[in-house]
Amino acid sequence: MRLQVIDINGKKTNNIELSDKIFSVKPSQNVIKSLVDWQISRFKTRTAKTKQRNEVTGSTSKIYAQKGTGGARHSSRKAPIFVGGGVAHGPKGFVYKVKKINKKIKKLGLLQLLSQKNRINLLFVVEDFKKEITKTKLFNQFLERNKLKNSLIISDKNSKLKIIKSARNIPNLKIIEPEGTNVYDLLKYKNIIFTTTSIKSLQDRLSK
Repeated sequence: MRLQVIDINGKKTNNIELSDKIFSVKPSQNVIKSLVDWQISRFKTRTAKTKQRNEVTGSTSKIYAQKGTGGARHSSRKAPIFVGGGVAHGPKGFVYKVKKINKKIKKLGLLQLLSQKNRINLLFVVEDFKKEITKTKLFNQFLERNKLKNSLIISDKNSKLKIIKSARNIPNLKIIEPEGTNVYDLLKYKNIIFTTTSIKSLQDRLSK
């Protein structure tokens, strides 16, 4: 498949050849949802912590005899049913198991979302930025002219250095490198903008 390339002025320059195996994959809601849930669970800071039974300070001796009291059997005062005892099933801080996702599923999710963005015409390719853009106004005009507000820019390193000063203060805009492409950001932003170098780099990586 071919995709039109535009320049900083919004003019169409040439076409870029893209692989159908990467940009024409049928999406699966289950795969994408599992990846989003996995990413969100990794973002959360697990700081809440309660003392477990073995962490409470106190005697471990049996509080009264096992038999002959007429009451229920108890061991020490550290049991969760007593005031001052440990907390049963409480948060354990950073000791938290995040569900694992294998590399094949991560790759499949990227392929599906990139294909979906391309299918609904929200995937764009821009020529590599050869000159540095130092004014936010100029870069904002480029976005407005091409109706590219609320965008994720996946840029090569050289282009990123040339536009970072002008783009960092624009709301609803994020710049990442091809290695950082992820399902969460692809869903969060409406438009996906690649530079010609970055889309070739990502395509080579995903085609392996």
